[in-house]
Amino acid sequence: MGAQMRIYRHRIKSVQSIKKITNAMELIAAARVVKARQRAVEAMPYTTALTRAVSAVATNANEDHPLTRPKGSSTRAGVVVITADRGLAGAYSVSAIKESNELIERLRGEGKQVQSYLVGRKAVTYYHFRRREFAAEWSGFTDAPQFANAREIADRITADFLKETDQGGLDEVHIVYTLFRSMVTQEPRVLRLLPLEVVDADDAGEEGVDLTVKQYEEGELLPEYDFEPNAVEVLDALLPKYVRNRVFTCLLSSAASELAARQRAMKSATDNAEELIKKYERLANQARQAGITQEISEIVGGANALADAQK
Repeated sequence: MGAQMRIYRHRIKSVQSIKKITNAMELIAAARVVKARQRAVEAMPYTTALTRAVSAVATNANEDHPLTRPKGSSTRAGVVVITADRGLAGAYSVSAIKESNELIERLRGEGKQVQSYLVGRKAVTYYHFRRREFAAEWSGFTDAPQFANAREIADRITADFLKETDQGGLDEVHIVYTLFRSMVTQEPRVLRLLPLEVVDADDAGEEGVDLTVKQYEEGELLPEYDFEPNAVEVLDALLPKYVRNRVFTCLLSSAASELAARQRAMKSATDNAEELIKKYERLANQARQAGITQEISEIVGGANALADAQK
């Protein structure tokens, strides 16, 4: 019984240490997800203004720009996959990778060659383990992305899109990210980046981050613009900024989703640790009581034996 007691005490101590770690990680994620949501909300006024400007210029200019022009026959597609750098975030990265795999299979079913661009160490590890090829990787910032990270990613995929197909260029580019709806709901999404379509951003609902781009209402007159020096150069300046902004918005939403998923996973781990501790304490008490009962039985048995011997 003494050996069993030592085992249970050792297990209780180990689980208590794990509980302290998971509880600390839960608190850290809870504090950081608030900042991540705030960053996503603060970025939306710029996104709204930029989307309106691009929409107005594209409507008034009627120019055929390389970033908005669909290529003749699409044979090569790029897929940007946003995952986490670290684990312990539940199914966050797995869901994004699964969504990207479904997209890749669909594109290949259409007869297209697919080139992957990976964001986050989880996606890189996944591809390395399965010995899959990919065009580029970025990591080290997934839970706190900066605009410089989005610019680097956007500029690379834009440059690849502008190349000729026979020179390794892409005919279309998609991005797989995770939309933050609420602390308990995060959904993997697919967004076509190029050829570029000026679209409203996703609305996360009342409980989530409001990512709605407030475009002009139907029937509302758009302002008229004069282009200096000309519409083509204005689009050359605006459209790459729009692509960078869309990538940055996806990174911010994914960062908030990652932290929310990690908080939820760590809370679940802490609760499980608490249950394990209670279980081992109960087993330890049962072992102690069994030991006491056995000792009492031995004492009573010894006393009875002495009494029988003295008769």
